[in-house]
Amino acid sequence: MTLTRRHCLACAAALPLFAACGVKHGAAALPLDFDRSTSCELDGMLLADYPGPKAQIHYTNLAKPHFFCDTVEMFALLLQPEQVRQVRAVFTQDMARADWDLPRGYWIDARQAIYVRGSRRRGAMGPTLASFLSTDDAHHFARQWGGEVLAYAAVTPAMVDLSGGALHDNRM
Repeated sequence: MTLTRRHCLACAAALPLFAACGVKHGAAALPLDFDRSTSCELDGMLLADYPGPKAQIHYTNLAKPHFFCDTVEMFALLLQPEQVRQVRAVFTQDMARADWDLPRGYWIDARQAIYVRGSRRRGAMGPTLASFLSTDDAHHFARQWGGEVLAYAAVTPAMVDLSGGALHDNRM
């Protein structure tokens, strides 16, 4: 069979249909809410049982995000040198709007968020990095609860040590 220009054009027109199957590499990921049974990818803790900001990472080629009960876990995972999975999107919660004790919704792009490290507020892993959409909200929180205001890029692996997280869990 000889391929004609018409065959080539028909194949080219069909390519987007085949590309639409499965997870798209370039597709924008949207944040998902968690429910009472959603557990943390790292330690199995139920997100709904703990205060403070939560996080979710959407990996390329995975249909569902990995959830984390604390931003410290999100950073600890993303900042590991051996982290090689392709990340489509990372979300955390805007704690200026979410209820600290029962955080639901208010998902924001974690890479654009502003963080407060070292406040008196505790998350699922004890000391946490409170996340905010606006710099003004982060500074307001830091004035009220203490802590240092940081951009995403300023957070280092030394700031997100998970070695003592269970020591801060008063529900265990």
